[in-house]
Amino acid sequence: MRIAILGAGFGGLCMAIRLRKAGITSFTVYEKHAELGGTWRDNTYPGLACDVPSYLYSYSFAPNRDWTRRYPEQPEILAYLHKVARRFRLEPHIRYGVEIASAVFEEDAALWRLTTTTGEEIEAEVVVSALGQLNRPHLPELPGLGDFQGTAFHSAHWNHGHDLTGRDVAVIGTGASAVQFIPRIAEKAGRLTVFQRSATWVLPKTDFPYGRKARMALAVPPVAKTYRSWLYWRHELMFGMIRGGRPGQIAQKWAGKHRDEQLPDDPRLRETLTPDYPVGCKRVVISGDYFPALARDNVEVVTTPIERITADGVETADGTRHKADTLIYATGFRATEFLSPLDFTGRAGRRLSDEWKDGAHAYLGITVPGFPNLFLLYGPNTNLGHNSIILMLEWQTKYVLACVKAIRDRNLAWMEVREDVMRAYDAKIQRALGRTVWEGGCTSWYKTESGKVTNNWPMSTVRYRSELRRPHFEYFHLAAGRR
Repeated sequence: MRIAILGAGFGGLCMAIRLRKAGITSFTVYEKHAELGGTWRDNTYPGLACDVPSYLYSYSFAPNRDWTRRYPEQPEILAYLHKVARRFRLEPHIRYGVEIASAVFEEDAALWRLTTTTGEEIEAEVVVSALGQLNRPHLPELPGLGDFQGTAFHSAHWNHGHDLTGRDVAVIGTGASAVQFIPRIAEKAGRLTVFQRSATWVLPKTDFPYGRKARMALAVPPVAKTYRSWLYWRHELMFGMIRGGRPGQIAQKWAGKHRDEQLPDDPRLRETLTPDYPVGCKRVVISGDYFPALARDNVEVVTTPIERITADGVETADGTRHKADTLIYATGFRATEFLSPLDFTGRAGRRLSDEWKDGAHAYLGITVPGFPNLFLLYGPNTNLGHNSIILMLEWQTKYVLACVKAIRDRNLAWMEVREDVMRAYDAKIQRALGRTVWEGGCTSWYKTESGKVTNNWPMSTVRYRSELRRPHFEYFHLAAGRR
């Protein structure tokens, strides 16, 4: 049985490892770039680090004894992924420079026919998409976007050849990426203008390097396992913040205290940096240097809406022209456009883009009615606002492996989740989402333009793990007779 895995980031590599450890080697990982790593390969902006502790942001079956600090930075994470790929001998299974453009399920042959951007056709009985949610940078629709005569780039495509020393830099956006790179570039720029559409809740970042004794202790497997478990439950307690109420009020008070302590002498800036929505409605970020960076003499925070981009900077709605020779877009990703631009066509000519026109959905975030033997990793409603996504990926890949084994062992042509099961599941998810702060009065990358939350899991990770403990095959159409 041929298995095609799309993407060589955390999800795709995890799936490949699961298959190899189960003795299944008839798989190929298709990666459009020349290197593995996913978002940790693509993003290289200054200050890039994970906001989940290193010992939790790694595979449970492949602990890393070499983490140098509590919150790992991008080079360390990318090096870890390369190390894992070598350890589990994945390189022979990865085809680099191959981008899948479309996938069509041929029911008579019970296989997926994939077509690459170069026209090559690939056949596979099973397709596992590990394309993730944060792989397509978003550029705002602003008048004059192409008129700027200086140097412009998105934070996901950082221009390392452009020296920012002494430059007049304009940053559009104040999300998670901006919070990390603004302190680094504020030290270099002659003038830095930050355009903020809405403020961000920021919690303190208790980061520190692991000393020699700590690293020696964490090299002992039982100690590392206990530490990871402690980190997991500590983060899981943060789920209460997502439900609002008293835990949300405590988190908001904590964030407010952190802001005020870092900006003790600037009440006007404190007010500018105070969000008008409940904590958790947008992604909560952690930082110990963001607020001090915005208080620097060479930094200005502008909250007036942008009217247009000009040849030499940015013009706001009040008519002010903010000159800049460098423009950096920290405007996030097209996160709700799952799998796009890859075009999937399932049974009876059903197109996934049509099925998801009102917002992406999938049973357990993994399977979609009408698309047999297609499994999604980090799919709709599986992102987390309080814990490590690596946990979700591990549970998802274990679930997919059980499905692959069932197809093989039961001699199935294909398996496809039932429509009624999908409807009941989605109704449950929507009810749970209605009890979260994500439905609050804010816009975020968790939502479509219509306001539907398509990205986040609205319950505890304990609940999600329970849901994925084993596949309920009675919830699927099972077609016999694999050829």
